[in-house]
Amino acid sequence: MAAIPVPAERHRLPLSTISDAELVPLAMVGDEPAIRAIVQRHNQRLFRTARAVIRSDWEAEDVVQAAYVKAFTNLATFRGEAELSTWLTRITLNEALGRVRAQKNTTGLEEIDMQTTSPGGRVLQFPSSLSPADPEAELSRSQARHLLEHAVDELPDDFRAVFVLRDVEGMSTDETASYLGIKPETAKTRLHRARKMMRQSIEKQLSGAFQALFPFDGARCASMADRVIAALRQTS
Repeated sequence: MAAIPVPAERHRLPLSTISDAELVPLAMVGDEPAIRAIVQRHNQRLFRTARAVIRSDWEAEDVVQAAYVKAFTNLATFRGEAELSTWLTRITLNEALGRVRAQKNTTGLEEIDMQTTSPGGRVLQFPSSLSPADPEAELSRSQARHLLEHAVDELPDDFRAVFVLRDVEGMSTDETASYLGIKPETAKTRLHRARKMMRQSIEKQLSGAFQALFPFDGARCASMADRVIAALRQTS
């Protein structure tokens, strides 16, 4: 479908109890609460996915908004053969990669060959949790998050995407490989090297989890729903 109407909100939905499968038919007919519920439910993953490809918060938000508009105006093509989150993530990734290709005359992430470990470099194991830092040197949670985000931004493009999808979003190797259009073996190698680079950057400075990376919640999350609704109204 070329576009969907977005009528004014007529009722409130119990968002916490409604599944994606139940929300999709409502969103297809332009039900605004359903559209908002889908947007707010998937903002975190889609923002992190876009941010993994495009190292700019504002541009990643723009990518996510464009992906939502594309998804909602083509919702009739969603067959339910995969999870809605999977479908939305693929659209977001394609949108982000398309922008990178348009900006730079370089090969896309899915076309980069598997790299080998640098000669002479010793591969370090990346533990599931980092060792506690000295109390006097321990950074606050906010400082740690910003330092981690900076370390992720410094990763090469092909390694950064794999790292975010695997270690931040918790996807499996096969899922990550499928999203990026690469072999599972390639995804494993890139993740291994990305972890090595990350550990070298942060292991002596902080401890904590990666779940706090690139937050997209609160007012920021809600405003995305507002912008998507406004954009959809312009297409009708």
